Amino acid sequence: MAKDITLFWGSGSPPCWRVMIALEEKGLQGYNHKLLSFEKQEHKSKEVLDINPRGQSQFRAQGTPLMLDRPEEQALMYQRMFESQTLQQKLTDVLFYNWRVPEAERHELSKDRYPQLDQYYTLLKDRPSIKASWPPHWQENPQGMDTLKEF
Repeated sequence: MAKDITLFWGSGSPPCWRVMIALEEKGLQGYNHKLLSFEKQEHKSKEVLDINPRGQSQFRAQGTPLMLDRPEEQALMYQRMFESQTLQQKLTDVLFYNWRVPEAERHELSKDRYPQLDQYYTLLKDRPSIKASWPPHWQENPQGMDTLKEF
């Protein structure tokens, strides 16, 4: 069944990575994929724009449930989803801060300052779905793999 799936993705794109993690969690390894270059604007090609990005998953009953049935569970799931989006934005802000602000002008950042973020990172980084979908350009730069640990 996974052979019928084709994923168009960009390395390091958080929305793409979420889909890849979901495919792994659903046990849908072996899907087809096409790596797109954002620099070459391949994500805006006719081939990509012709695909319906709002399509519904046909694998609801397979693997790890991603959408829960009870309203209370759904509410908690949505709460966690929005919290994770906020966390993602904060992480992005911190990463861009370190890339754009000269080292001499940076404020002190450490995992001691953000212990829960460090715990969350430690919890997620060892999940099989995270390891299987780790962005290739992060794999090519081993020093960058633990970048988030420093925050």
